[in-house]
Amino acid sequence: MSFPETTRLELPILQELKVTGGSDQLRYLYERLPRYFPQLTPQDLDERAENGRSRWFRAVQRAGRQLEEKGELRREKNHWKITAKGLKRVEAEAMQLDATPALVERKGKTLTHKEAQMMLVEIGLMLGKHAEAEFEHYDVVWRDSASSPRLSHVFEVQISGSVDSALTRLKHAYDAQRSRPFLVIADERDKRFARKRLTGSFHEIWDIITVIGVGELQRLYEALKTHEDLLGKIAARG
Repeated sequence: MSFPETTRLELPILQELKVTGGSDQLRYLYERLPRYFPQLTPQDLDERAENGRSRWFRAVQRAGRQLEEKGELRREKNHWKITAKGLKRVEAEAMQLDATPALVERKGKTLTHKEAQMMLVEIGLMLGKHAEAEFEHYDVVWRDSASSPRLSHVFEVQISGSVDSALTRLKHAYDAQRSRPFLVIADERDKRFARKRLTGSFHEIWDIITVIGVGELQRLYEALKTHEDLLGKIAARG
């Protein structure tokens, strides 16, 4: 398969450099960056060009050159260092997603990532789906039955953190099985940010993905819960 566009590699590179204190050896970046792109297989990462060089290494290096041209990265042989400008970019990304606390208020309580997952699982069950949390690298998946190999719905809960990683996983689910992708975010501000990303690097799934606010998810859950018995009868298989 083709590797991610180099623009999608830029932010993960900067994020990795930030968490390692601002700099790191290139060989470690090669090893850690694939976790941002779960669609990449070991075979993909081992793929070689005609000259014998790693295609994955070449993609990372191209992204590094782009970052250097933007002034967000300084490359010193096999050691890369994030600049003040690059750090501002990472912090701006975090502000978009973390301005809302990781815990969202819910009727005097807090809605956590885990609670949002459990709501999605329960909604799936109420609608007659086989629903699971933490399936492979996805937060929540629905299938038509426990024996069905196809994931009909895939959900990523992104209350805080990098939305690009969630969108990458959702795009992979759609590409692999044409699963219906859903992104659950903290509030309307995050929804606007996610839509901006969808019209840019992730434009391929713009018309397919559904972005849901935590408040919307909670209201849907509570509405369905009041009619759970009736839904069970409607969703029952004949």
